[in-house]
Amino acid sequence: MANIILIGMSGAGKSTLGVLLAKALNYDFIDTDLLIQQQEDKLLQEIIHEKGIDGFKGVEEDVVSNVQCKHTVIATGGSVVYSETAMEHLKRHGRVVYIAVEFKEIERRIRNIHTRGIVVGENQSLEDVFNERISLYEQYADVTIHVKKKTIEETVVLLVDVLAKKGEQW
Repeated sequence: MANIILIGMSGAGKSTLGVLLAKALNYDFIDTDLLIQQQEDKLLQEIIHEKGIDGFKGVEEDVVSNVQCKHTVIATGGSVVYSETAMEHLKRHGRVVYIAVEFKEIERRIRNIHTRGIVVGENQSLEDVFNERISLYEQYADVTIHVKKKTIEETVVLLVDVLAKKGEQW
């Protein structure tokens, strides 16, 4: 099976699910937000503050477009879908899974959008960003997993099952 790329809103659980999914599949794991932080030697929010949103998106596109791996679960930042270049690169090297979580749950999970490293425009709310990104997540997804009242473990089991069934078609 190719790489598995997890996309979705910040707070959807991509990194947590990714680690557990990688263990279940005997895959490696990469978190692109951590790669960005390592390259820049700064926290995501510091990069956004210093370079602005467009500058951050440029760094994100550069880092993600240069990821080269096999048999890896890749958890992406929520804003990666703004880059057609990065998403085309990811789709060439794996299958994209959209982790869909309802807004109320995202809102519950994210305490402060201004310290988490989320790409949010000056006059945007978290809900504005959520609504703006949904169509992009759906556009790039090979499969969508709706996370509703499932534990992390239940979601991993569902992901493994869906990926196994889809694997024959991919």
